[in-house]
Amino acid sequence: MSWGYWMSRGLIEIGNLNVELAPSPIEPSWIIEGKPEASACKLSQSADGTATTIVWHCTEGKFNWYYDFDETILILEGSIVLENASMRPTRYGPGDVIFFKDGAHAKWHVEGRVRKLAFCRTTQPLLLSFALRAINKFKRILLPSGKQQSASLVGSA
Repeated sequence: MSWGYWMSRGLIEIGNLNVELAPSPIEPSWIIEGKPEASACKLSQSADGTATTIVWHCTEGKFNWYYDFDETILILEGSIVLENASMRPTRYGPGDVIFFKDGAHAKWHVEGRVRKLAFCRTTQPLLLSFALRAINKFKRILLPSGKQQSASLVGSA
C-alpha cells in the first residue's frame, strides 16, 4: 500500500488521500449499463470495527447500490447522477456530501469517473449499542491508556 504520509499523535492519526487503490468490483447483477470498474482503499477503521473510512473510485456506468450500513460520502472528483423510487435524478459533483441510511437503495450513473471519500458505519441494534458503549467505558476506566486498543489508519502500524 502506498501512503503519501502518516503520523500518529496518541489518539489522533493523520493520513493522506494519495493511496494505491485495489480492485473492488461492483456486484455484477447490480450493473445496469456499461462496464463500471471500481477500486478502493480502506484508510481507517474504528477499534470496534463498526466504522471505516474508504477512498473509492469508479469509471463510467450505471448500477444499483444497496446499502447494508450507513454511509456518508464526499465527492472529491467527477460527477454522478443518483435516483431512487422517492428521488428524481439529481447530479452531484466535487464538494457534495450525501448520506445513505442502512437499507437504502440508489441507482448510480457515474459520468466519466468519480472519486469519493466514504465514511461507513455498521448500525447496531439499540440494546447492543448500549452494551458496547458500557463495555468500552469500563475498558477505558480499567485499562491504562497504553494498553487500550485504539482506532487506527489501516496499514499505518
